[in-house]
Amino acid sequence: MNQPNECGISSHVCNNFHDTIEFIGKRWMGVIIYTLMSGPKRFHEITEGIPGISDRLLTERLNELIKEGLVIKKQLEPSTIIGYELTDSGMELKEVITAIRNWMAKRTTP
Repeated sequence: MNQPNECGISSHVCNNFHDTIEFIGKRWMGVIIYTLMSGPKRFHEITEGIPGISDRLLTERLNELIKEGLVIKKQLEPSTIIGYELTDSGMELKEVITAIRNWMAKRTTP
């Protein structure tokens, strides 16, 4: 019998899958990842790309992404300005985020 913590296809939801969907589905989280998919960004570039997000919430979400190993905070060349960039692990989400975007585009196209 399939247990809820198994990640094969079953009628039960895998705990790891559920936790991942909840994490990515947090308010603004997917949009932040999407914004960083095109390359490193400074804090203000992220806020300009995501109208409506507060500085406080962006900081909170970036810190969560850093803690999960999906984003790194680094010095951008050639200046001393700090920016944010997806890690290799974060970039692995590119296919997933792109697939969701494409799915949405099909559903909203007249």
